[in-house]
Amino acid sequence: MREQHSSPPVIVIGAGIVGTATAAFLAMAGTPVRLLDASAPASGATGAADGAVSVASKRPGPMMTMARAGAALYRELAGQGLFQGLFHKRPTFLVAASDAEADVLSDHSKALGEVGAPVRWLTRDGAADRLPSLTRKVVAVLEVEDEGHAIGYSIVSRLISAARLKVERYCPVASLEYEGRSGRVSGVRVEGAVIEASAVVVAAGGGAGRLIGLPDVSRPRRGQQLVTERAPGLNAALPGSLLSCSYLLSKKHEGEKADARGYGVVIDPLETGQFLIGSTREEGRTIPENDIEAVAHLAASAQEMVPALGQLRILRCFAGIRTATCDGLPMIGRMPRTENLFVAAGFEGDGICLGPLTGRIMADLVRGEEPEMDVSPFDPGRFATGSIAA
Repeated sequence: MREQHSSPPVIVIGAGIVGTATAAFLAMAGTPVRLLDASAPASGATGAADGAVSVASKRPGPMMTMARAGAALYRELAGQGLFQGLFHKRPTFLVAASDAEADVLSDHSKALGEVGAPVRWLTRDGAADRLPSLTRKVVAVLEVEDEGHAIGYSIVSRLISAARLKVERYCPVASLEYEGRSGRVSGVRVEGAVIEASAVVVAAGGGAGRLIGLPDVSRPRRGQQLVTERAPGLNAALPGSLLSCSYLLSKKHEGEKADARGYGVVIDPLETGQFLIGSTREEGRTIPENDIEAVAHLAASAQEMVPALGQLRILRCFAGIRTATCDGLPMIGRMPRTENLFVAAGFEGDGICLGPLTGRIMADLVRGEEPEMDVSPFDPGRFATGSIAA
């Protein structure tokens, strides 16, 4: 059976933050759109994210440049009312616990400065005044301003409401349909039916590679996190998130082994008065579950950075599966040899920061308009040596 439309809509596959933002910006621009998800909105990586809207945590290069623009868009949309009450502006404090980490932080500071991020070094006395709960066993602290925090599923919910989107839940896409040998996508196949489309945007996270014919360019990476009980006084004394330089080092060494597990401590003071503590970076893990070893390691590392956290109870643990590409850069753009197939996937743990910006860029590309920034470093064509899956 084929669902025909006099004017076929754009079909967006995946209702995480990237797919929802794409569909929302298309709808708000007047383009008919259908948003399909194999499960429910924000049920994948978006719902298990730490919510960091951060330039400080990105690797130097195109990711850091895009994150700077992504954080600026959050501030813009919060000011316009769309993200009001959801985006909370605050700094990030990068913490070096050794001379080796301080060297990494020095290089990272230069890269941040090159993309225009406002940074300042804190002296030991300055760090003690600004961050009284931080251990005194630190070598260096760098404050990065213009950062923020947003809960992924709250952003998704707001976008769905603002754009009046109807998410077609539990609607897995089996394959894409093509018009003969033209290379043009004609629709998507869902449970034996074909839904016609004027264009298709694949934003399906871990399922994207199969649909676009590139199943081997991405891999799963698990992240485990903890949430503490409320501690309003301790929470109020921390004006922003703490990010251990070990987190930056874990990104530099990611993917060295198929089953590697890396740790990087991030302590986020939440608006609820609680703390979110993360996170592992576990290669090849496909089941979103916690284990005692990881939970104990994260809790101990967080207490080492902020000793008073040791007095708090852990209320819950959770894990999520993020999809990373083999070169560490997401795929953003039009697929080669097709005029109306687009992909936005492979963001790993950076989807919250980059999601709204990517959605606006994808909406521009689908509508044939010039995007607001150069996304050529993320061109999916760099992987497209195989054939597209039909």
